[in-house]
Amino acid sequence: MAAGITYTPIATTTLGSAASSVTFSSISGSYTDLVLVVNAKGTGFTGSGTYPYVRYNSDSNTNYSRTWLAGNGSTASSSRGSSENLQYLVGGTYIDGTFSYNSITQFMNYSNTTTYKTMLSRANNAGVQVDALVGLWRDTSAITSIVIYSSSGNFDTGSTFSLYGITAA
Repeated sequence: MAAGITYTPIATTTLGSAASSVTFSSISGSYTDLVLVVNAKGTGFTGSGTYPYVRYNSDSNTNYSRTWLAGNGSTASSSRGSSENLQYLVGGTYIDGTFSYNSITQFMNYSNTTTYKTMLSRANNAGVQVDALVGLWRDTSAITSIVIYSSSGNFDTGSTFSLYGITAA
């Protein structure tokens, strides 16, 4: 097998001002998987922070499910959700006012039109905890757009969102 580029950059957004969402649209179906890398901080949120979540192809129906695991060094926790109208990127690691939130999310077989879509997300906020989340979108449509939302407040200036494509070997 020939060596080559594993991650092909598709798009990167660095916020020049606070925003409640970031959109990647017209995503080509020419890759096997997608990878989303987020380095963000929040502003104007309520409670302890804001949680990021995604929607695919503007689907706000109850087609999303998740299983979440987390730990903070002394306590482990987990939860499940089904028939939700959005897909959390994480379950308990929130975005606060520092650049301490980082996540890597893989969207597997995103362009396959015969299977439901699965995603795996890993995130951390050094002051809070680390998370792993597996999500399911119960739809066979190819993912052509991903919108990352803030549950409250905004993603702050300087937050970065990078989308990569992975091509099968």
